Amino acid sequence: MNEWVRLCSRAELPYEGKAKEFILHGKTLCVATIHGQSLALDNVCPHRGGPLAEGTIEAGKVTCPWHQWEFDLATGVSTHSPDARVASYPLRGNGDDVMVEI
Repeated sequence: MNEWVRLCSRAELPYEGKAKEFILHGKTLCVATIHGQSLALDNVCPHRGGPLAEGTIEAGKVTCPWHQWEFDLATGVSTHSPDARVASYPLRGNGDDVMVEI
């Protein structure tokens, strides 16, 4: 059963168009902010294990820095292959805290 846990404070979220890595309960997440909304995905690219939070953010997608695979930040689906995807995680605010459902 999934639960909502504290990820970070609002001040710790990445700036618009940027991504940041967070480690929570043994899981590494890529959190990116686009159009004022923060979104969370697994940080590990399924292609070769690249760190997605070190990639670039453009047009609602994060590009893996190792081999340029792109993933939709809202769904986790790869534009390279629809069968390749990373898990996405809902975020919500709770006062100054940002919560993630894992």
